[in-house]
Amino acid sequence: MKRLLPLLLILLLTACASEADGPLADKGVELTVFAAASLQETLTEIGENYKKDHPNVTLFFNFDSSGTLKAQIEAGAECDLFISAGQKQMNELDAAFAPAVNMDAPKESGEESLDFVLPDTRVNLLENKVALAVPEGNPADIYSFDELKDALETGSILLAIGNEDVPVGQYTQKIFSYYGLDESVLNAAGVLTYGSNVKEVTTQVDQGTVDCGIIYSTDAFSAGLEVVDTATADMCGQVIYPAAALKNSAHLEEAQAFLDYLRTPEAGAVLESVGFTPLG
Repeated sequence: MKRLLPLLLILLLTACASEADGPLADKGVELTVFAAASLQETLTEIGENYKKDHPNVTLFFNFDSSGTLKAQIEAGAECDLFISAGQKQMNELDAAFAPAVNMDAPKESGEESLDFVLPDTRVNLLENKVALAVPEGNPADIYSFDELKDALETGSILLAIGNEDVPVGQYTQKIFSYYGLDESVLNAAGVLTYGSNVKEVTTQVDQGTVDCGIIYSTDAFSAGLEVVDTATADMCGQVIYPAAALKNSAHLEEAQAFLDYLRTPEAGAVLESVGFTPLG
């Protein structure tokens, strides 16, 4: 019996090692990506392609307005990688872009919440365009932002735009400023409707409940909408999508690997197919 004990012990340790190398090793990684709603179709396709070569990584996407995603991250939501449709939302999570403060002074409430972004991972991933899109048939006969300005001032049109905390809404505000339009006056006149993200604005145009909408070129393409004009950089600035891994991620290596993949020609081809411009 004594001779059997060492043998039994060896068999038991071997079995435990095999179990650790088996089911536990094959468990894989669940990676959570928070991304601007305008990326829904392309990232879903890219994620499916990525899974083919990385079967151990399961991607979970949370698509919404960048402002909503930022608020969720600040509230403690689990997120490994954040892709914003605007620099503002990423900057507000990045300590490197926090305003200078007196380090000896007491911190304001929520000041520490800025330090979410892992600095060495932040990149400018994509560029998009802000577009004026119309429903099928363009019943209001609007063909440019110049014509939109005149129609808004005469109250002869209904325009869908994003809320002020949504990047596409913030780009729209810049367009209004460029044309000398007062959003509050337009809203009071009943010529504006709003969406909590760009997909909601796109849906209003697609369903024909409005005469036109200010969305991204890529969303217009995905929805099959006609784009009658595109905003210039002078009108609203460049539409840059930054991306970064977050410091609280439990899977920084995998988050960086997926971010690297998004910058490959394979992923770039999917993004370009709907009108995005990869930035390297």
